[in-house]
Amino acid sequence: MIPQPSGPDAKLLLMPAWTRSGERLLACKVVSVYPENDKRGKPSVYGTVMLMSGETGEPLAAMDGTVLTAWRTACASALAARYLAREDADHLVMIGAGALAPHLIRAHRAVRPLKRVTIWNRTRSRAIRTAFALAAGGIETAVTDDLEAAVREADVVSCATLSEKPLIRGAWLKKGAHVDLVGAFTPKMREADDEAIERSRVYVDTCDGAPKSSGDLAIPLRKKVLRLKDIQGDLFELCRGKAKGRKRKDEITLFKSVGAAIEDLAAAALVWRILGGK
Repeated sequence: MIPQPSGPDAKLLLMPAWTRSGERLLACKVVSVYPENDKRGKPSVYGTVMLMSGETGEPLAAMDGTVLTAWRTACASALAARYLAREDADHLVMIGAGALAPHLIRAHRAVRPLKRVTIWNRTRSRAIRTAFALAAGGIETAVTDDLEAAVREADVVSCATLSEKPLIRGAWLKKGAHVDLVGAFTPKMREADDEAIERSRVYVDTCDGAPKSSGDLAIPLRKKVLRLKDIQGDLFELCRGKAKGRKRKDEITLFKSVGAAIEDLAAAALVWRILGGK
């Protein structure tokens, strides 16, 4: 991550990935993160994904990385929820109403029989705009100002923010809840407190990246609230059956996603093939 001269919180991220077998491909995503853009009425995150031939290095396509990232991130959360959320989960609380929120809501609805969706955002007007946009697509949502009350009732809590202080308190989580943490991608950022980590069976998208990259895990690890061996597994291990998902209806599960370049490569390759690329 490279700090930008426009502000101490602006960042530039480069995320490369490649395949070594089968169809050889390369991908590199360039992402800019400008937290202050919200005040300018612009998205906080922009990105571009370059897809290249792994045989020759030839550029094949340039894709909107912002859109691609939103879909692949939401799909990763939903994939984890297939193993970790209760099968009868019907109430989702979405914390954060940014560009990623609608994708997360749609993705979670694709894997669980959600009947209620509640949105909380620091700025209520942003939550209302997101709710209206979802309603236009046939998804009815409620907007709340009482985050604690909403989380206490939630079967699934999805959080996608740029918060540096915990928004989710472990004391609020009911038995059987599943927590999906998508924001907090630096060691100083947090979306859940220590008690939320202590009460949960913790999973990550990648064991190499998540414990180091996010304050949601890095801080509890440093404080010895969490140990590396307490992390139950990553998304790859869940899908391969090497890590067991939810074991009991009353346990609390937590999935921490920081994003992985391999997800960008997989998504870009899929789009390329669908559009007729060879």
